[in-house]
Amino acid sequence: MSDRLVLEEITHRYGREVALDGVSLAIEEGELVTLLGPSGCGKTTLLRIVAGFVRPSEGRVLLEGRDVTRAAPYRRPVNMVFQRSTLFPHLDVFENVAFGLRIAGVPRGEVGGRVADALALVRLHGFERRRAHELSGGQLQRVALARALVNRPKVLLLDEPLSALDLKIRLEMEAELRRVHRETGATFVYVTHDQREALALSDRIVVINEGRVEQIGTPDEIYRAPASVFAARFVGDANVIPVEVVGADGASVTVVAGDLRLAIRRPDGLGRGPAWLVVRPQLVRLAQNGDAGVPGVVRDLAFRGTGFSYRVDVPGLPDPVKAEMSAESAPPVDVGSDVRVSWDPAACRLLPWEPGDG
Repeated sequence: MSDRLVLEEITHRYGREVALDGVSLAIEEGELVTLLGPSGCGKTTLLRIVAGFVRPSEGRVLLEGRDVTRAAPYRRPVNMVFQRSTLFPHLDVFENVAFGLRIAGVPRGEVGGRVADALALVRLHGFERRRAHELSGGQLQRVALARALVNRPKVLLLDEPLSALDLKIRLEMEAELRRVHRETGATFVYVTHDQREALALSDRIVVINEGRVEQIGTPDEIYRAPASVFAARFVGDANVIPVEVVGADGASVTVVAGDLRLAIRRPDGLGRGPAWLVVRPQLVRLAQNGDAGVPGVVRDLAFRGTGFSYRVDVPGLPDPVKAEMSAESAPPVDVGSDVRVSWDPAACRLLPWEPGDG
């Protein structure tokens, strides 16, 4: 499969502020790639550079091998869906979707069929004569999606298109986006700060922090094998515990932190000294009796529908340990209770210590 979109060393500055710092990325034809990161990390700027609304300070944008870095937006085979729908209020659904076709000079006899196909794709057949004020938020975004797809762009750019919707509609729209992507085979570049949304939608995720790429991988790779402290914390809210590597024995190393002492699989190139231990909250076990694990005290408890979320103070650790326990596995443990905290060492991940990670 060939690369549809290639970004080469994209750097962009707003005055003295560096918004993007040497971002390189290759996206294959038909992929759904998500740019994930906190507000202000540069992901929307990168999307706008691809669209042509912003010209990068340095670097190149290539679409199907053609350098479009200096090409105007209307000369690029891309289209964009924004956070909030931008329908023309004086036009009905049909004319909103047909607008781009008419601007492009598509023959009148072809317009009706293409609009009908686009509306059928987003399941809005029969809504042709409705106006924007007669549509729900989810329906508005479906029209915006149809309008973007009707021109058959090589790359569809989506800038947090679900963030303004309530949870129920967001979940429905996620399913619709996955279906539309499958059925069209188009290349999607999706921007969001919602890690749950990114994990649910993407073929690959690009984790961005302060204008730099932290990690690129499949959702499973990003979640199970974070490459940096930031990626571990931002995707899945992992426990990231400062430890000291005190010994090595073949394929494993011994780490200590307070009363905690564990043998962990040894990452390539990691020697003695400070490191970070990454443990997902879902892997942490709490028990009110027994000798396994280290002692702790429950400081916070929240019900999450499918289970309970805890924060547990453990002597010698700088931050509370986060734990997620199924509601069916055990009754909730009250705040203030003494517990034993444990997890499977094989499920942990060690990351090298880098200055400023903490």
